[in-house]
Amino acid sequence: MSDSATVQPDPGMKDPDHILDRLPFLLRRNLVLRGARAFLEARGCVEVETPYAVPTPGEEVHLQPFHTVQEAPDGVQQNLFLHTSPEFAMKRIVAATGLPVFQFARVWRNGEGSDLHAPEFTMLEWYQPNMTLEGLMDETEALLQAVLPPILHHSGHSLNISGPFERLTMQEAFHRHAGVDLLPTEGNAQAEGNAQALANAAGCTLREGETWEDLFFRLLMERIEPAIGRTRPTFLTHWPASQAALARKSPQDPRVALRFELYAAGMELANAFEELTDATEQRLRFEADRHQRKTLYPNRPDWPVDEKLLSALPHMPTCSGIALGFDRLVMLACGTTRIQNVLWING
Repeated sequence: MSDSATVQPDPGMKDPDHILDRLPFLLRRNLVLRGARAFLEARGCVEVETPYAVPTPGEEVHLQPFHTVQEAPDGVQQNLFLHTSPEFAMKRIVAATGLPVFQFARVWRNGEGSDLHAPEFTMLEWYQPNMTLEGLMDETEALLQAVLPPILHHSGHSLNISGPFERLTMQEAFHRHAGVDLLPTEGNAQAEGNAQALANAAGCTLREGETWEDLFFRLLMERIEPAIGRTRPTFLTHWPASQAALARKSPQDPRVALRFELYAAGMELANAFEELTDATEQRLRFEADRHQRKTLYPNRPDWPVDEKLLSALPHMPTCSGIALGFDRLVMLACGTTRIQNVLWING
């Protein structure tokens, strides 16, 4: 089946969603799902389910959740949101049980849509107590090797899944592909990163109002991402501490966080952390993210801090967790470049 087959509805057709045309991809989706589930269960992981409509959808600054209102039998109303990740709830389960857990979760991110993005999609998340970030990279590599062919042909490249995946720190990646000594420009808790120094080092012009973080992500998208994960998947590790999100900072180098993203065939497949369990530090990060979100998007709805998560964090064992875009994994397996081709129904 050609990847170029349209998925645009045609009211004159019996099958406007082209489900039958896309059936080989959809059946492959089921095979990948069964393989991933079997892989994780064989490693002792317990499959869980968490609520999709929640009071706190996440704290990532730029993600826009879907909003709804729950009405109780007595008429009392509560604002709820379709979660952008099941992370907060899954960490509460790990904290309560100490078990390794996984979930194929439907997640929602409003305002997104492209060949690689859908506003509703499937995230495979799993959390491994007492596992380091390096151990989680080993496990993620093994999972992909278990569910994908050893060689994939995608986006004009032959992608070797069978061999060792590349592991590249963010510092190494910026030095190799952007000619930049990244970390000295980042700043610290007392001072923002030096955007002009980063621009000078990268040989680019700083745009009006562009912050260090803005320029960091511009260089990441323009110079780093196009150069990695083409012939073999790449783990991009040890992110600048300002981009830690819910990750621990490295005990060896507090300038970096124990975080990786996995890239393959021009796609970001996964985001992972060696999880932060310090509730005080996590609250401070949440407060900083909430302030930034209100500044950038003052007209978007607000929500309460997830106090249940913060209460659970001190009870969570040392743990690493990962969110893997399951639909993109299926895209790799099928050799398609459009996420719409691997979804049973498109809207």
